[in-house]
Amino acid sequence: MKQPYFYSRLVFCSCLLFVTVSKAQEKTVYPSAAESDPVKMGWMVGSPPPANRILRFEDGSFFEFPALRWSVAHMRQFMPTANVSRGLAPTNALTEALRGDIGDVTFIPLGEKEPMTWEESLQKTYADGVVILHHGKIVYEKYFGALTPDGQHAAMSVTKSFTGTLGIMLAKEGLINEKKKVADYIPELKKSAFGDATVREVMDMTTALQFSEDYADPNAEIWQFSAAGNPLPKPKDYKGPKSYYEYLPLVKKNGTHGKAFGYKTVNSDVLGWIIARATKKDVATVLSEKIWKKLGTEQDAYISVDATGTPFAGGGYNLGLRDMARFGQLILDNGFANGYQIIPKVAIEDIKKGGNKNAFAKAGYPLLKGWSYRNMWWITHNEHGAFCARGVHGQVIYIDPKADMVIVRFASHPVASNAANDPYSIPAYHAVAKFLIKLK
Repeated sequence: MKQPYFYSRLVFCSCLLFVTVSKAQEKTVYPSAAESDPVKMGWMVGSPPPANRILRFEDGSFFEFPALRWSVAHMRQFMPTANVSRGLAPTNALTEALRGDIGDVTFIPLGEKEPMTWEESLQKTYADGVVILHHGKIVYEKYFGALTPDGQHAAMSVTKSFTGTLGIMLAKEGLINEKKKVADYIPELKKSAFGDATVREVMDMTTALQFSEDYADPNAEIWQFSAAGNPLPKPKDYKGPKSYYEYLPLVKKNGTHGKAFGYKTVNSDVLGWIIARATKKDVATVLSEKIWKKLGTEQDAYISVDATGTPFAGGGYNLGLRDMARFGQLILDNGFANGYQIIPKVAIEDIKKGGNKNAFAKAGYPLLKGWSYRNMWWITHNEHGAFCARGVHGQVIYIDPKADMVIVRFASHPVASNAANDPYSIPAYHAVAKFLIKLK
């Protein structure tokens, strides 16, 4: 079976969070961050742009490196989206207390012996933008490539943590019962793998699914999911599902729910469906009404949708960097911001306590030993109690409660898997946290 020509590269790259870096990728020598600067390369500049600088959605060229370095900051130009309104309320301004010494913080990358500075790590990970908040103030802010302070960037699988946050919010507010079966909310999934799974198992991705996200396998179910969610017109001979909601009932069970963590994007879209069914509103509207309008964000955000207008709850969110920092600070501050208890404190506590470490260990992430997964957040269980939201190509919200620190980063690393940038990111975040703790 060949990969459908009409698959959405955004869909499948947003799903791809922890695949193994292939030997071919390991050996590939990519242009550096400076060499692949999307502004210098002149993508999509001109009326019209030169033929060799035009990027297109339908042929996948928009998401091939180095072109993706431009596309991640312009996703709305390539596909249909739903708006996530900030409303008309005043912006909750962020205070600046910029420091010039954070760039010189050093750390030892995982598996290496020579130290690297924070500033060097940003180039190594192809950062497009970084904001660090300490005690709620901006102490570091940088933009690179095609991203500007008033621009927006694809969050990829960080989207899952927004969806998971909505899920646990609704659970603590009594609109969703995490102990109930998925079929109790979505009868259409009764005969699928999700039918006898609990909402909690979906939120923690401990569902037992026959669903492969092995992108090297042309028969992997991820290709069928991607084809279903692609908003482009399907070929006349296409017989498969034509939306997320048409695909999800087809997922089959493989094993026993609750035994092992398995990173499967379809869990996020099932949770998005549960949220929509419980609130009678789609995920974009719920996110706007429950968080974005109350947080005092600077910009509207947006989320990609399938051909029927259903938001991609597993990876379609796009937003401004400072607004993502505001969201991270909201989580750090136990759900309180801009004069509101926006998220119930008990919901944040539920995230921070983490999930089942033994179940997580069975997934076999060598760089994430001792971690767990809860409400679609990644919990480090390190001595600072840090936890994070993560997405392919280097997107992150990293929250360190002990340091009272939030790091948000947008990036466009040529290798999608976080295994490519984690050696330079995880120790870097911890080093900055320890540096900030020492400050008065």
